[in-house]
Amino acid sequence: MNDPYETTESHLDRLLGRALNSFDLPDATVDRLGTVLTHASSLHSSHHSAALHRTTYRHTYLLADGSSATLWELVHNSGRDGAECHELYAEEAEARLAASRLRGGRPERLGTDLGTGLDAGLDTGFDADLDDELDAGLELVGRLLATPPVAPTRTYVPDDSADHARRLLRRAENPDRPGEETARRLRAAFAHHISQALGRPCPVEGRDGGFTLYEHAFLLLDGTELSLWEVEHTATPDRRHMCEVYADERTARGAMELRARVR
Repeated sequence: MNDPYETTESHLDRLLGRALNSFDLPDATVDRLGTVLTHASSLHSSHHSAALHRTTYRHTYLLADGSSATLWELVHNSGRDGAECHELYAEEAEARLAASRLRGGRPERLGTDLGTGLDAGLDTGFDADLDDELDAGLELVGRLLATPPVAPTRTYVPDDSADHARRLLRRAENPDRPGEETARRLRAAFAHHISQALGRPCPVEGRDGGFTLYEHAFLLLDGTELSLWEVEHTATPDRRHMCEVYADERTARGAMELRARVR
């Protein structure tokens, strides 16, 4: 239980100290929070099932200059042996994306928290032997990758977009991620839009695996648009989530197909 006499500074220190990803918060946000005067916390959303407990809190801070800042805290039981984990985000959209990736330890299907309205009823449980299971999973991934993408309706949000792009490229683990030229162009980003292009569970090497594809579309100061394609998957030896970022959708989908074919 929280201490009702806890100061705002202590509350913020406790929040930052227990968050697994506090290092990933924008530097500008952390600097602004150095002048907090008071705060208010509220429950934003909650999901509880046999496999997953997930709660999102909104923490709003009044700053010395009269402005306010908000942190979105995601609390879930997806740690080792069901341990409770805390994550912090400066943007509600990022907190929603992080929450959507949690579904019993793997990314959620389309049509859940993100409200896409797409059919999420596909079940990929297989009872065949290992080879048949893997072949069925590869066939599923192949069908999904062959589906032509639907042109998204974008609503750009001006919210530290250049910093969002920097953090996205920084967490990418693939060696062929976009390089310095792309990073330089994205320093001129002033608004962005995040959409989920594809997401389905499928077996990889006889184990449950999840693949999710996100488009991060950026609007630049010169009026042009630039997209980064993020692949989130669990096709890793220890089933951990891995982030890869590509400059175009075709390459990103090719990387997903390659990952699914690794035996």
